[in-house]
Amino acid sequence: MSDNFSHHQRGLESPGDRHQPITPSDTLAVSPRPRALWCQTSGDLVIEDCDGTQLSYAVTAGQILPFRAARILATGTTATVYGWE
Repeated sequence: MSDNFSHHQRGLESPGDRHQPITPSDTLAVSPRPRALWCQTSGDLVIEDCDGTQLSYAVTAGQILPFRAARILATGTTATVYGWE
């Protein structure tokens, strides 16, 4: 497949070019860490950052969170999310 932008440096503001389903886990980190999260279904999303701080977000289907989550916790998470990298 031809890529007109293959010779450009990729930065954090660049659009993602990989996506992955994220299985919430209270023990496992998200790997690789995404540059953003896309919410497939509405619900609650418990996110842990790189410092271990955990917060719960009420999200809606189609919402994009420009956040590099270290972990999506199973406890308290009812939304389905995908990671963009």
